[in-house]
Amino acid sequence: MQIHLSDSEATEELGAALAKTRPANAVVFLHGDLGAGKSTLARALLRVLGVQGAIRSPTYTLIERYPLADGEAWHLDLYRIGDAGELDFLGLDEGSANLWLVEWAEKGRGGLPAPDLRIALAVDGGGRDARLQALSPSGEGWLARLQGLRLAGD
Repeated sequence: MQIHLSDSEATEELGAALAKTRPANAVVFLHGDLGAGKSTLARALLRVLGVQGAIRSPTYTLIERYPLADGEAWHLDLYRIGDAGELDFLGLDEGSANLWLVEWAEKGRGGLPAPDLRIALAVDGGGRDARLQALSPSGEGWLARLQGLRLAGD
């Protein structure tokens, strides 16, 4: 699924749509250069899921944990780790979170659960291009529900 996001509001709208259509358990890998909108998308998704207060970028903390009505969301930014072995020190347990949002997932290869959805964001002029790819049956269902919504970027 390919979507053009004309501005940050469209990126936030995509995050909201992802929140409204998400499966009970999901792992999302967010790809893109610095400034591509990964944290903006994650922040919007978490806000719609009911996260109150500050939603911080995990750039320096590596992981931020947020309580949800149905469990817990983890937002990881692995940009600063050297190799996947460093994930052992973060106390990650696959069964503990029902939503994983992982930026720079390629740096954690081998130490992360398999993704359901891959979202690649790229700067395109004043906007962004988003490419969403399902990587599991759960991800396929998620994309099917998402396609049923009308997004401003379409």
